[in-house]
Amino acid sequence: MSTAERLIESTRELLWERGYAATSPKAIQQRAGVGQGSMYHHFAGKPDLALAAISRTAEEMRAKAEAQFSAPGTAVERITSYLLREREVLRGCPIGGLTQDPDLMADPALRAPVEETLAWLRGRLAEVVAEGRGIGELDAALDPQATAATIVAVLQGGYVLARAADSVAPFDQAIAGVLGLLAAHTSIADR
Repeated sequence: MSTAERLIESTRELLWERGYAATSPKAIQQRAGVGQGSMYHHFAGKPDLALAAISRTAEEMRAKAEAQFSAPGTAVERITSYLLREREVLRGCPIGGLTQDPDLMADPALRAPVEETLAWLRGRLAEVVAEGRGIGELDAALDPQATAATIVAVLQGGYVLARAADSVAPFDQAIAGVLGLLAAHTSIADR
């Protein structure tokens, strides 16, 4: 792995563990095993490096989600697959968790990939819901945008509940609840 890659990966890990404000350039350098000169050779500073790390995390999150959203199966099966995929629940969402960092959210450049990723997720889920609705799998009265926003809110809230309880049980319960609500709007033929 190149020096720049080690810096990006170290920053990704530290942002997930500590958040932006608590991630110092020195901690990044130590985790990456590089000196200050190497860091500033590749990146203009902490914000530039953080942007590269957040963007990489966002790209990976989108790719994983898209693999499930575009897989074969019904709309409900694909949404279920996305919601039930393996996650490090007690660590929280590597993108959603960043919204709790006031320094990061105050910086429009750093906030952009977080905001874009969550908007993409809502949009992509809305497309899958609309597809299911269009073929009669889901109730025609189901609003795709509102449903997508609800799914994302439950997922992110599930992380918060799990971390607060130091248990994955509240996360699993939240996901089971939203899947139950979605199943209630599945056509009789698909039940």
